[in-house]
Amino acid sequence: MMAKATAFLDVWLSKLTSRKLMVWLTATGLMLTETVPLRSEDWVAISLAYIGIQGLTDMATQWRHGK
Repeated sequence: MMAKATAFLDVWLSKLTSRKLMVWLTATGLMLTETVPLRSEDWVAISLAYIGIQGLTDMATQWRHGK
């Protein structure tokens, strides 16, 4: 039982600290603050650009190394 809970927690924490999620949270935070006025169009552009580029990089790495 404890091993399952630990495995679940490890997976959840790795997803929480993923770069894609951090970019999304940062863009969302900037959009919601008035310090750096980020419009929703900017938020979408930043999120899509980073996630798309990171996704392509991950696919290329997996294709090249066969993982």
